[in-house]
Amino acid sequence: MSSVFANVLPVFILILTGWLAAKTGLLKAETGDALGEYVFKIAVPMLIFRTVADAHFGGVSPFGLWSAYFIGVAVTWTAGHLIATRFFARDAKVGVIAGMSSAFANNIFIGLPLIDHMVGKEGLVAVSILLAIHLPIMMIAGSILMEGATARVDGTQKRKLSVVLRQVGSNLVRNPLVISIALGIPFNLLGFSIPTAVLPVVNQIAASAGPVALISIGMAVTRYQIRGDINLATAVAVLKLALMPAIVFATSHAIGLPRDWAAALVLTSSVPTGINAWLIAQRFRSGQSLAASTISITTAFGLITVSFWGWLLS
Repeated sequence: MSSVFANVLPVFILILTGWLAAKTGLLKAETGDALGEYVFKIAVPMLIFRTVADAHFGGVSPFGLWSAYFIGVAVTWTAGHLIATRFFARDAKVGVIAGMSSAFANNIFIGLPLIDHMVGKEGLVAVSILLAIHLPIMMIAGSILMEGATARVDGTQKRKLSVVLRQVGSNLVRNPLVISIALGIPFNLLGFSIPTAVLPVVNQIAASAGPVALISIGMAVTRYQIRGDINLATAVAVLKLALMPAIVFATSHAIGLPRDWAAALVLTSSVPTGINAWLIAQRFRSGQSLAASTISITTAFGLITVSFWGWLLS
């Protein structure tokens, strides 16, 4: 357990470094935004492209991997929604945010660096395959559910499904992560190799993704303070850090995924809540404090829970 903890600790030290830099004013908030933009638009897409372009899938179908993860998402999202609406008597909009906050892992800024550090190349391949559909499915599901909940709670006109899909789809086709995967897959299938003269540049940019992502998310966490819905946020945080990885652990082993793939899925499912839940809450002006509090709580306790799942997988 101590060796696993030692492997996880550097990830959270980098997050803490970013948090302290922003909290003390050593770095301006604008710096964190710039770092996050660099990670999202350049470093992580380069890492994903390199991983997908050079991956050896060994004939393993991605459907088992997707099933193992999204069964965990479905169960945890449903549990979060029901706890918010039935136990805490919140409206359907808050229910959607609770479900999303419990099931939307921070795969990009924390998951990828963690898997790179603890599992290695095969783990990155698994996460890259997951990311190929993760963001589209989660954002489409969150948007559609919030549209329906808003219409019921506020009595507003519900937008047509085609309009919602068109808006989300328009955002996704311009998403650097989606573009990097879309370029990496044919690059791999056609048997191309990254030119020798370019490879060192690609490797250096890809290598910067992990530490810069962790520092930037540490700076970003200062904006998501624990400021309300503490009891509900705590319950949602427990679902995110305990229930979701437990379900993914069970489904990965039931399906019989390769060891590194199963480890990558469980670890990335155990990381803190991603900021996308807050973005949806902000977009629909409901549950902002719940999403913000959940992000902060899961980030604060993530070191302990991620270490536990890492120990269980070792």
